[in-house]
This record gives sequence, structure tokens and C-alpha cells, in this order.
Amino acid sequence: MKAIRVHAPGGPEQLQVDDVPVTEPAAGEVRIRTEVIGVNYVDVYHRQGVFPVALPFVPGMDAVGTVDAVGPGVTELAVGERVAYGELPGAYAEFVTVPVRLATTVPDGLDSGTAAAAMLQGLTAHYLAHDSHPIAKGQTVVVHAAAGGVGQFLVQFAKRAGAHVIATVSTDEKAELVFGLGADAVVRYDRENFREAVRRITDGAGADAVYDSVGKDTFLDSLDSLRPRGTLVVYGRASGTPDPIDPFVLVQKGSLKLTWPSLTQHVLTREEFTARTGDLFAGLLDGTLRARIDRTYDFADAPAAHTRLERRESLGKILLRHP
Repeated sequence: MKAIRVHAPGGPEQLQVDDVPVTEPAAGEVRIRTEVIGVNYVDVYHRQGVFPVALPFVPGMDAVGTVDAVGPGVTELAVGERVAYGELPGAYAEFVTVPVRLATTVPDGLDSGTAAAAMLQGLTAHYLAHDSHPIAKGQTVVVHAAAGGVGQFLVQFAKRAGAHVIATVSTDEKAELVFGLGADAVVRYDRENFREAVRRITDGAGADAVYDSVGKDTFLDSLDSLRPRGTLVVYGRASGTPDPIDPFVLVQKGSLKLTWPSLTQHVLTREEFTARTGDLFAGLLDGTLRARIDRTYDFADAPAAHTRLERRESLGKILLRHP
């Protein structure tokens, strides 16, 4: 089969199309013939070596396709079913073999592109909004990089919960996009200090939670944007890893809570995985959630897809599709 592999850490040019063997599913696994493949920032981290993995490797953490084979003991899915999977490397390939606990049926009426656009980023936003800091009606939350894939879902989950959303973006186009998703206020962080803007918008009170995927450049100002007992949820480091802080700083700033969660620990069982994907898919079908597809590239054009993502040019999910 054709697979895109990385043989050495580096830039998008390291994404090479190789011929590799097709693996047979073991007990508890299914093999999926991929149709649409998600491109996520974690793929960039893996390719760059920020999150080291054994070389060579096949990037990609989510995809939609058709079950091609099942391993011994698998009864949850059958050959021929259209499925989505997430949270395991190997998606940039014609076939991917995954544990059945990380795969779920795509409901009729939901097209494959939309399902793929909702997987890793939608699942991430789901646990962030429901578990890392359970957003409640009347709260005020700040969403950094709100026009990104996870950010868009966070804005929608927060509005669905009845929260007031302050979104930070870098362009007028992105501001228009997040306003369209329901954001109550948008801050152009390239034009004004977002900490000061949050304090102004909240009449000095601060936010109940800040969701921060930027990392180093925003970390301290994110802490200073919180009200007493507020929560900073860090889930990315697009600008680098934040500098270490003394935990006593959290006391000084108002008994704050700080967490850096991972999707892996929030889909530990098939029941949890299918509950989250079920909520996502139901929202997409009834119109309470929207998954925006930024651009779809041919499979072999993965380097161009990574380049667009790294330049922060995308407005939503980037996908790869087999020609």
C-alpha cells in the first residue's frame, strides 16, 4: 500500500510517499481502508520531532473510511461499515489498523469529509469543554486561536452550554468566522493586549476559564486573565513550551487551577470514545455544531497541507483525500 512516512525530523519535505506492507488486524483490531484523512497540528509536532516517535513513521491521528478486515474477537464493527477513528498514529496511508475501541460507525446522513473534520479536533474540544473545565451557563471563557479547528468547536460547545465567549484571533477574516460561530467578543491579539481586553470586557472580574493552545507567548497573560479560582487549560504549544513557574504563583494570582490534559486519557475505553463521538455526530446532524473544512488536498500533497497549517493560514480542518 501507499503510505506517507517521515524518515528524519524536519520540514514538510520530510513527508515521503512509500510502499509499505499492509498489516493484518490482531485480536481486538480493525483494518480501515481510508477515504478522508485529517491533518492536525500534532502531526506537525511529530514530523518536527517535538513529540519524538520511532523512525520511520506514518503520521496522522484520524481518518474516515471503510472497515476492510477485523481481527479475532471483534464484534463491534463489521467489514463494509463506514467508520471514523481517532487518537492513534498511522492515518496517512491507504490502510490503517487500529484498536476497535478507537473506531466508531459514521451515521447515515453525515458525509465522510464532515465526519473527518470533526474527529480529533472535535474530540479534543469535547473533553476540554466537558471535563478539563466543565463550562457552565453564565460563565465567561476565553478561547485562544478560536478560528482553528479545536477553537471553533470550543466556541460552539461554550455557547451550547450558555457561556459568554471571548475569542482571540489574528485577522479580520478569522474574527468574522468566530463571530459567526456565536462568539460574544473577539480580540485581535496582534492589535491589543488580550489580558487587558479580557479585563475590560469583564469589567475587571476576569474569566472563569482560558483555553490556551498557543503556549509560551500567551501563558502568563492567560493566568492574569482569570478571576479568582479560575482555570487555565493549556492544550498546545504553538509558540513553544511555557517557562516553568512556582506553583505558589497560582495562590498569589487567586487560587487558580492549571491543567495540561491529553485526549489519550479521555478516550480510555470504547464507551467513552463512542459517547464523545456520538455527541459530536449528533450535533453535526441536528445543526447545533458545525465542522468547517478549510481545504482538501490530494493524498500526495501532504507537504503542502502541512505548510498551510504551519503558516496559520487555515480556517478550520485540513484534509487529505485519496484520488
